[in-house]
This record gives sequence, C-alpha cells and structure tokens, in this order.
Amino acid sequence: MPVRSIRTYTVLPSIPERLKPLQVLANNLWWCWNANAVALFRRINPDLFEALDHSPIRLLTTLEQKRFEELLDDDGFLAHMDRVAEALDHYMKAPTWYEETYKAEKDAKIAYFSAEFGIHESVPIYSGGLGVLAGDHLKSASDLGLPLVGVSLMYREGYFRQYLNVDGWQQERYPENDFFTLPLIPELAADGSPVIVSAPLPGRDVFLRIWRIQVGRVPLYLLDANIPENRPEDRAITSQLYGGDSNTRIQQEIILGIGGIRALRKIGQKPSICHMNEGHAAFVSLERIRVLMEENKLSFEVAAEAVKAGTCFTTHTPVPAGNDAFPASMMDHYFADYLPKLGIDRAQFFSLGRIRPENNDEPFSMTVLAIKLANVSNGVSALHGEVSRDMWNGIWPTLPKGEVPIGSVTNGVHTQTWLAPELAQLFDRYIGVHWEEEPTNFDIWKRVESIPDAELWRTHERCRERLIVLARARLKAQLKRRGAPPADVDRAEEVLDPEALTIGFARRFATYKRGDLIFRDIERLLQLTNSTQRPIQFVFSGKAHPKDNGGKELISRVVQYAKREELRRKVVFLEDYEMNVCRYLVQGVDVWLNNPRRPHEASGTSGMKAAVNGGLNLSILDGWWCEGYDGENGWAIGSGEEYKHDAETYQDDVESRALYEILEKEVLPMFYQRGADGLPRQWIRRMKRCIATLVPVFNTNRMVEEYTEKSYVPSHRRFRTLEADHLKSARELADWRKKITGDWRQVRVENVDAPNGDLLRVGTTFPVKVTVQLGTIAPKDVEVQLCYGLLDAMGEVAEPKPFVLSPNGSPEAGKVNFTGTVPCAASGQFGFSVRVLPKHANLNHSFEPGLVTWG
Repeated sequence: MPVRSIRTYTVLPSIPERLKPLQVLANNLWWCWNANAVALFRRINPDLFEALDHSPIRLLTTLEQKRFEELLDDDGFLAHMDRVAEALDHYMKAPTWYEETYKAEKDAKIAYFSAEFGIHESVPIYSGGLGVLAGDHLKSASDLGLPLVGVSLMYREGYFRQYLNVDGWQQERYPENDFFTLPLIPELAADGSPVIVSAPLPGRDVFLRIWRIQVGRVPLYLLDANIPENRPEDRAITSQLYGGDSNTRIQQEIILGIGGIRALRKIGQKPSICHMNEGHAAFVSLERIRVLMEENKLSFEVAAEAVKAGTCFTTHTPVPAGNDAFPASMMDHYFADYLPKLGIDRAQFFSLGRIRPENNDEPFSMTVLAIKLANVSNGVSALHGEVSRDMWNGIWPTLPKGEVPIGSVTNGVHTQTWLAPELAQLFDRYIGVHWEEEPTNFDIWKRVESIPDAELWRTHERCRERLIVLARARLKAQLKRRGAPPADVDRAEEVLDPEALTIGFARRFATYKRGDLIFRDIERLLQLTNSTQRPIQFVFSGKAHPKDNGGKELISRVVQYAKREELRRKVVFLEDYEMNVCRYLVQGVDVWLNNPRRPHEASGTSGMKAAVNGGLNLSILDGWWCEGYDGENGWAIGSGEEYKHDAETYQDDVESRALYEILEKEVLPMFYQRGADGLPRQWIRRMKRCIATLVPVFNTNRMVEEYTEKSYVPSHRRFRTLEADHLKSARELADWRKKITGDWRQVRVENVDAPNGDLLRVGTTFPVKVTVQLGTIAPKDVEVQLCYGLLDAMGEVAEPKPFVLSPNGSPEAGKVNFTGTVPCAASGQFGFSVRVLPKHANLNHSFEPGLVTWG
C-alpha cells in the first residue's frame, strides 16, 4: 500500500475582538472553580455547554458565527464577561498567603508529580480520588500563591469511559482526546518549534512533547509520547491512564519521573523541592541525583544527600498489594544502561527499592524507593499514617512502630470546586464573602448558625431536585443505549422521589469498599424503601478497574438489585462516574454512605465534598472520618473495630446490621420529624454542625498550608543548606554517613545505672547513668536516649517518650558516660529502655540512617 503524504492545517474560531476575553478565560482553568465564570459560559448556549462536558474551548470552537454576532449586541453578556475577566486579572495579581508568610523562601520552586490530575471533567486525564485530590491540590496551591508546578502525562485516551451491558457487567471504551479542543498550550522553543525531551528506554530514547495547562497561577506540564519521532509502540505509551501491562506501567513511570525532571529543566524550571504524589513518580529522585552528579562531578552518595533533602513523598495505599513493585528481571532490563550513570552497582541499586536489601527474591518497590530517597514521607489521614508505619516498619526494623518516620497530612477538598452555587450565594449573604479567601477560618464558618433554617433547607431541596432530574435523564439514556423497551425508558421518569431521604454511594468499586453492603438483608431493606410514610432511596455510581473482576461483580450485583420491581424506583445506578456526576451527587444527597473494611480506606474525600454542602456522612470510622466525626455532625457505623481477614463474613453481618439500626432508629426519624412549618429542625441543626466543624478542616487550603509548613519549607531550607558553597555540606554529610555507618558496629551499651522495680512518687525524679562504648565515634555524633512510658498488658512500652541524656566526662578507651534526671510526671507502671542513635545537624531525623543500638 503506498504511503500517503498528509498535509495539515488548523482552523480557528473567528472570535470578534470584543469577545477575545472569552479565549483568555477558557485557557485558564480558574474558570472551573469560579461560579460567575461557569455561569458566563453556560449563558452562551446552555444546552451545548452541557452536551460538551462543560468545556469552554469546545463551546467556542463549535459555536456558530451567528451566535458570536448576537453576543456582541448583548450588553448584559458583555458586562458579565468584563466582570469575570477583571476577576481573573485581579486573582492573578493579588498578594497571596505564601508571599506574605514565607518572604524568605521566595526562591523556592516546588514540583508536584502525579500520574493523574482531576481538575475538571472536560480534561479527562484522571481516574478517581488520587487524581481529583491532585487537581484540588493545584487549585489550592494557586489560591495560596505557592511557587508550585504540576507534572504528569498527557494521555491520548485518558481513563476509560464506562457503560454497562444488559446484565450490569461493566464494559470499557477509550475515546481519544481531541488535543485541539483541550486547554493545552504547547511549550515552544525560541524558533517556535515544539520543545522535545527524551527519557531512556532499553536500547533507545523515547521522545516527549511538553504541553501546559494553566490552573489559576499554577502551570501543569504534561508529557506526550505520541509524536512522529517515536516508533509506533512508543507512541502508545501515553495512550491510557493505568492501561496496558506492567511493561507499560514502568515505561509510564520512567517518563513521569525521569522525563518529568528533564522536561522541567528544558523549560528553565529547576525545582528545589519535588513532591511525589504516590510511588508512581519515585524515579524523580534518581534523575535528580544523576543530574547533580553530572553537573557537579559528585559521587552518588553526595548527590543523594542533597536530593533527599529536597524531596517529599505521599503514600495513598493502605495495602501492600496496591503499591507498584517490579521483578528484578524487569528492573535489570529497563535500568541496565541507566545504572552506570548513577555510579552504583546492582546491589546498591536494588537496596534502594527493597525493605530487606539482602533478599534477592524481593521485588523492587516504588514506594520503598520513594521513602528511602525522601526527606519527609506521609500518609493521608491520621489512621493511614498509623497503617503506613506498620506497613513499612521493615525499613527500620529496630524501631517501634510508633516511631517509624512516616507522618500524616489529612486530605481535603477544594471548597469552591465542590460547593453548590446556590449554597455559595447563601454563604455570601449570611457568613460573608471571606469564606472563599479563608476557608480554614473557624470563626467564619461558625456563622453558618445565622443562616435561617428555612433558607438552608429550601436551598438543599433544590440541589436534591437537580440531582434527581440528572439521575432520570441519565437513566433514560442508559436504557435507550441498552435497547430497553420504550415503556421501560418512559418509566425512568418515575424513579426517585424529590422529597424522599436520598442516600448516595459513589466511588471506585473495589471489594473492600463493600458497595453492596446495604443489600445484605434484602427483606429489611425492602421494608425501609417501601415505607409510604418514611421512604428512603439510593443513588449509586462508580467504576471498577478494568482488571478488577471482583469490583465488576459488585457493580453487577447492585444493578441487578436496582432492576427488581420493588426497588426499581428506589435504587438507581448511574453509569460513567466522573467529576460532573460527582458534583450533582455530593450537592444533592441528604446522606453520604461509606462502608469500607477498616483500615483499608486511606482517607476518602468524597464524604468531605458532601459535607461542604451539608450532606451528612454515615460512615465506618475509617480514613478521614475518624478525625471528622464528633458525634453530632453525622453518624458512625460501629466504634472503629477491626476484624481479622478470615472474619470478613462475620464483619459484614455485624456492620450491615449496625447500618440498618442507624437508618431505622436515627437517620429516618430525624429526617422525617417535621415541625408545623414542615422543616426538619434537628436535621438542619446537624447540617449546620457538619458545615461548621468539617468544612474549615477538611479542605485543601488547610492541607496545602500543612504541606508547606511540615514538608515544603523545611525541605527547601535543607536543600539550600546542603547545596550551598558547591555542595559543601552535602559532601560533609555523605562523608559523615560513610564513617558512622562503617564504625557503628563498635557501638554498644555497656551499663545502665538506674532504678529497677523501685517505688517512686509523682513529682520526684530519678537519676540515670548510661555507659556507652563508642569506639572511634565522637560523643557529638550520637544521641543517647532513655525511652520510657506506661507498660501495656504484654509488658511493652506502647508509646515510648524519648528523654535525651547528656555526655558526662571525657571518653576513656572509647567509653563515655551519659547522664540525666528523669521526671515522674504521672502515676502508673512504667518501663524504659536505652538506645543510641547517630546525630548530625543536617539530618532530618536521627532514625533516617537506620542505625539504632539498644541497651
């Protein structure tokens, strides 16, 4: 077949000069969290805007020229456009929290790496919670003025679109993204040609084009392998998010990490801090080390000290199987050519990705690599921090679980993105407009009590009605596509009652999330749903991973229940869950249901989105709800019990019964208990409590501020310290680490002189003297701690508190005495032990070298 020569050309919409601000607004995704901007684009053509996934760019490229001419004659529209354009201009230039709080860190540059970003449904490069969190992170970073950029891949097909067959079995389709109708800005060289970078694959380089999406003040850079410079199989690497096999996965992660750093450097962005959102981006640290080595003629060890200082890592996965890990043979295949550039041997390389470096059968874990090459690591809720410390305790086998250096920063949601516009107007009227600028201010949110009950309830009812209109329309479309009889399609108009208690359940359908728990006792459920006095109804939505047959079976079971004649009007499953459906759900439901098996929910942000709108959470005490629930702002299923893996059937029985009990005895009576004016006063009181206590805490402005204070600024300062003066401090730290590691075997506790079994009184103290053999190690290079605390039932110190002892006297034959006086502040049976840790001013924490000697 002859090769055809295809010439290309581009046709742009002919937008009149007076309407050019529309293009500026469409190309900055700030519009998607500004209600006035959304209303402006909807005003152009409401039906078309809805049909085009609320994409302003597609709207402007599809609009007939006649409509532009009509808009030129619409003074009201022009005034509206000017107000929104002025608001964007003000937003981009206004002083920010970061500028005012961290003036000394003006030179910081944060690069936030994530495999997916969910910013808006019109930019489909996300799959679910991880991506939406990353998108909300960028929005709050923009609001707060952080010097942050995002880095990800530009997927040609993105994540799959879901549809169900007649049996309720999930099917997937992958429509291609039309780059021309996305808010993509190409990064161009001085001569106008596209900027191209490369990432190493076995025996070749894969070439990558760089696109940019502007998210308020924050640029998001996206790498695209679908360019003519690549062979066909390489062009497909960035086709699908989480598609393909493990080879595709590692190739995408090489592009994200190694290619991402090269792309930033090529366009003049040199981050002082890299934040890896999940282990997908862990190769970032390897490339930063390689670059430092090459540019400064350093050893791997010296470069690693500086890179670790400027790296943060967030883990989102509470089960080991959910963390990417690759077999040794695959790592050999992909990194054989790259390894010599790092100046380390194979054993050293594999030790970076293994909990037990000596175990040759252990795969190479991306999470372990990220933890070992990060300055700060954290989980995404307080409980997930505990789970993560337990999961990765093996990296520090001599530490008690509670001291494993993995902290937590609880997730949040971007308030403006998820808040119903009607509710936003109500907030403006009664709590003031400053809630947008200060979403973490408790004093502002306390004013929610001043909103008249009737106004809050009527506003919420309008949101519920809107959800039901959407549900009926989508259900009709689903039935038509499946070829359902016209009578069944018409009956879709009868589903759901606009005035009934509406419960939402929408998320990724994984087996541990138990999407079918509410159906466990079907007869009991039918009694609830078929009540004429206190009706209850459910809206379900969500996708299962294409390879997760267990999740697909869950969806199928829910759909089959929804088809039963007794439940047909009471239970609806909406196909193709994405951000638009999510907005309708979290804004319209009365109750948000979440019933995972604790502690498998790392955080869970969908319930936070419902809380923003006054939706009450009914949830297992897992993830964020452990911190959010106060007894009066929602309901808890159980009391935080955890069950063994072989007791799952028993657990499901117990917790489903608890769920029915709460619905029957608390939720339904409170919802339907109405005063003479028809208002459910107790329910409204709980809604207000929900908003006042949860919204100021569980938002991404608080989360990003916390990352800035705990991770970004300390990491930036350490990085600048270590890289200063031609990396003098990094060289010193690497030399110190090498010496201390080599000499540590000399360290032992020779003697402990302290009470043992004595009776002491509160308010007194007891002296301790510890003799330590340090060998050739100087006393200044160690810290001797007495770790004490209450004994548990097993005779262990469950939560040890370290008390630092001071060196006393000069070393004699390598022996040094360390002394201190320990206070007795509380009564009880206490225990203590003694340990020796390495100490250096430029270490982030003394546990990091993994050297601990216990007495």
